Amino acid sequence: MLHWIKRLAAVSAVSLLAACGSSNDDPAPPGTLAQVATSSGFNALVAAADKAGLVPALNDAASNLTVFAPTDAAFTTLAGTLGFASAADMVAALDAATLAKILQYHVLPAKKLAADLVAGGATQATLYGFEGAATTLAVDATSGVRITDEVLTAATVTTADVSASNGVIHVVDKVLVPPGVLSIVQMAQLNPTFSILVEAVVKANLAATLGGAGPLTVFAPTNDAFAAALAELGVTKAQLLDDPGLAGVLTYHVVAGDLRAADVVALPKPAVVSTVQGDTFSVGADLAITDGRARVASLLATDVVASNGVIHVIDKVVLPPL
Repeated sequence: MLHWIKRLAAVSAVSLLAACGSSNDDPAPPGTLAQVATSSGFNALVAAADKAGLVPALNDAASNLTVFAPTDAAFTTLAGTLGFASAADMVAALDAATLAKILQYHVLPAKKLAADLVAGGATQATLYGFEGAATTLAVDATSGVRITDEVLTAATVTTADVSASNGVIHVVDKVLVPPGVLSIVQMAQLNPTFSILVEAVVKANLAATLGGAGPLTVFAPTNDAFAAALAELGVTKAQLLDDPGLAGVLTYHVVAGDLRAADVVALPKPAVVSTVQGDTFSVGADLAITDGRARVASLLATDVVASNGVIHVIDKVVLPPL
């Protein structure tokens, strides 16, 4: 960090000398993306960028980038959800390569003001490449600008069009989560839609398994799916979590290997899929899942890619045969 501070001080001194030769009525020119982020108090972002080795790119005068800059509060929220005491502890714990992937996912390769984002379509390519292609962010400009990441949660642009000499910064209220970086369990933890699933996984002592090397495919029921299952079975959430068969129900949602939506589509239908629990469920031509009790679940979202597998979101808790 010391070399970065020295470099920033030198650049600031040059800027000051230049300003002394200009009219007092002239506005001071904006600094680089790195300088603006530093002066604007994005402490966690700057610390992460420094550790990831990205400060030179953000200082490069030849660059013309768009940076979605999470606030310190956004970094603190992410850190707390993942079990770190603070954003600083999270940055210290994550390796440089992981931080670089996360931050590159916040950068577009061209300068795009808010109006350009609105006009640019529903998806925007980032600097983070994954599985041989640039990753994309989903942009919704229906009311302001909201950006949906790989974990299917949305960040809101709270301040747009912060000028820099080599691009533009848009302030966002959450850290965007890219594909292929965090584990299945971590991805589920970061989406409140899966809070009951996460609670059940922890209660059944499956967090280490689902957070392990994998690869695994998880068909993840939403909170609404769990609420419907509780009503259907006539039990409370506490009773479900205390049920000795909980681990079996959860592992019935897990398939060994990395099974993407395209792989499921390619299976001859109806396809019989073997689960980690030991029983099977079937997938029809419409990709609906029929469980061991002839109950049908539909896919709500597919291919949420984690570092150790993939998540497909379903609208019903599937159950093994009695």
